[in-house]
Amino acid sequence: MLSVLKNRTYRHLFLAQVIALVGTGLATVALGLLAFDLAGAQAGAVLGTALAIKMAAYIGVAPVAAAFAEHLPRKAMLVTLDLVRAVVALMLPFVTEIWQVYVLIFVLQSASAAFTPTFQATIPDILPDEREYTRALSLSRLAYDLESVISPMLAALLLTVVSFHSLFAGTVVGFLVSAAMVGTVVLPLAARGPKRSIYERTTKGMRIFLRTPRLRGLLALNLTIAAASAMVIVNTVVLVQSKFALPQSSTAMALMAFGGGSMVVALMLPKLLERLDDRKAMLAGGAVLVAGLILGTFVSSYPALILLWLVLGAGYSLAQTPSGRILRRSSSAQDRPALFAAQFALSHACWLITYPLAGWLGASVSLTASFIGLSLVAAVAWLVSKRIWRPEYEEDVVAHNHDDLPEDHPHVANGNAHAHSFVIDDDHRKWPKP
Repeated sequence: MLSVLKNRTYRHLFLAQVIALVGTGLATVALGLLAFDLAGAQAGAVLGTALAIKMAAYIGVAPVAAAFAEHLPRKAMLVTLDLVRAVVALMLPFVTEIWQVYVLIFVLQSASAAFTPTFQATIPDILPDEREYTRALSLSRLAYDLESVISPMLAALLLTVVSFHSLFAGTVVGFLVSAAMVGTVVLPLAARGPKRSIYERTTKGMRIFLRTPRLRGLLALNLTIAAASAMVIVNTVVLVQSKFALPQSSTAMALMAFGGGSMVVALMLPKLLERLDDRKAMLAGGAVLVAGLILGTFVSSYPALILLWLVLGAGYSLAQTPSGRILRRSSSAQDRPALFAAQFALSHACWLITYPLAGWLGASVSLTASFIGLSLVAAVAWLVSKRIWRPEYEEDVVAHNHDDLPEDHPHVANGNAHAHSFVIDDDHRKWPKP
């Protein structure tokens, strides 16, 4: 899998991603401590609001940023966004009011909402080979999992010698190094399509997403993924420290188990996807998540929770990691940034639903109710995905007619009825019936 790192451009981008993620992880720890410093017992409410602002930025900014990204040099855009994030991180230690935290978090996450889809859409152009791209996706998954493991450990080590304010300095360094790494490579220019209005460019990714059957199935599966991960992210601390009366270190170990399960599957995925198509793999991962949430209602000990979190981590990686492959073959090169932005926004909209649901059910009813409620959401979403995402929609070459195009249109020079690799674009505005 590491052979893909021989590509200099991808190697530098991957290192930029890893370093930026570690910096972001340090900021997450520091932000929690900053919230407590400013709000005391109300720190949870501050962090909850900051999380809601983060999700709102992701959902609202990503499609708009993608619309402008078509006409901007990728490298300049990515470097600028890294520098914006560095400046915001530099300002965070100096805030004295809670509202200042909210403003800076919105700016920071808006920059991330523009950076991440653009970064993701660049990788397929750098690695056009399907097998190499699959390895890159697995490495990206590993980077996210390692961030959840390394950043808390690094933060704990640093806090023994410096104050939490100094953790933001690590975040600044992370974004600056990321910008420098991106600046050392030549990135392919984004393919440009015909001129469109701002509205058309902003909504293009969403329209492609909702008109492509496999992507509608992916959207439903995103909700299954969000339901399972929300249970882990929101309620691990409550399960470990309240239900099982264990210390903070045990909470960290449980979260590491989830990341560990995800890492194991990410390492296996390139070989697995050579024998199994994306649909089967991702639906299998979704089924594991549904089953895991149901089994969670019977968890009565910490070792059982660790085992369950390992299983959920494995299912999460299996269901989520191949999504980049689906997006890649569901769009033309010129529409790819918009489609990645749509996936970014829609997947986070799913988390915006499941995060509060996991927290409310766990706090207001019981942790068992949270498991049951999220398992129902995950199961219904999985069944919808399986229903929408039928095997026949996995065919790349699709026979279709063009009764909607004039006879002199270049695309139908060889006849209205033909077959080719099919994606939603200006000449193909709806998916043909199988």
